[in-house]
Amino acid sequence: MDNKSWKGWLYLLPAIAFLGAFLVYPLIDVFIYSVEEGYNSASQTYFGVGLYNFSYVLHDPYFLQALKNTLILVLITVPLSTGIALLISVALSSIQKLRELFQTVFFLPYVTNTLAVGLVFMILFKKTPYSDGLINLLLSVFGISPIDFIGGPYWAKMFVLCFYTVWVVMPFKILILTSALASVSQVYYNAARVDGTSRGRMFRKITLPMISPSIFYLVITGFIGAFKAYSDAVALFGTDLNAAGMNTIVGYVYDMLYGNAGGYPSYASAAAIVLFSIVLTITVINLLVSKKHVHYV
Repeated sequence: MDNKSWKGWLYLLPAIAFLGAFLVYPLIDVFIYSVEEGYNSASQTYFGVGLYNFSYVLHDPYFLQALKNTLILVLITVPLSTGIALLISVALSSIQKLRELFQTVFFLPYVTNTLAVGLVFMILFKKTPYSDGLINLLLSVFGISPIDFIGGPYWAKMFVLCFYTVWVVMPFKILILTSALASVSQVYYNAARVDGTSRGRMFRKITLPMISPSIFYLVITGFIGAFKAYSDAVALFGTDLNAAGMNTIVGYVYDMLYGNAGGYPSYASAAAIVLFSIVLTITVINLLVSKKHVHYV
């Protein structure tokens, strides 16, 4: 190995050490915990090695409910937030005056504390003995009876959670897509106009292919972020998410470690490995799909 190679590895050494200590080692540790049966956190002993922890987790009603909530959240919020962000970004790109002002307005929710935003949403949607909330007041104009979105039926709580999640993640997506649209060369559009191409066809054949790497990035990070959702649910429904029926997989892992059911790191590790496997599978599928539909310039 020549001197240049040694220098390269030397430069990489701090990053490798950091990743090894805070990423690789914890991941290996989680795998080990997940197969230790009957692990006692006080004595740090266990009586066997096997897949019982995974069997317990996959048959636990609380985990199955958390898995259902997480999948619904992912399937609704990721495509919806990306689609809305794309429409808003296209609209902003077509505005010449006050474009920067509108971009700032749309970006404000991203720099606001998520728990504070969740508190505002809870006040807007929560029905109390003294008030039906602003949203129910608006619904009453259309003759719709008041709905308890925070403590009522499951579909109402899931609607609020999805609405809140879309609201929180959309500003970042608007920022990325607006930047991607600004980077598309006008030469392509001018050539298309000379040929008499319609706006819709230009959007499908020029805009979407040119910004497809940014869309793919947002879809991947959106899936990962939605699968890791926890603080959003806490902000709306409190810390006892199992009682509210609105727990997520990350919330289930936290409960197994520190919540009312705390003290079970093996179950928490098994649930974390299941989450890791789901996210990895979806990421690999997206990478395979991207080879045909993502165009890098």
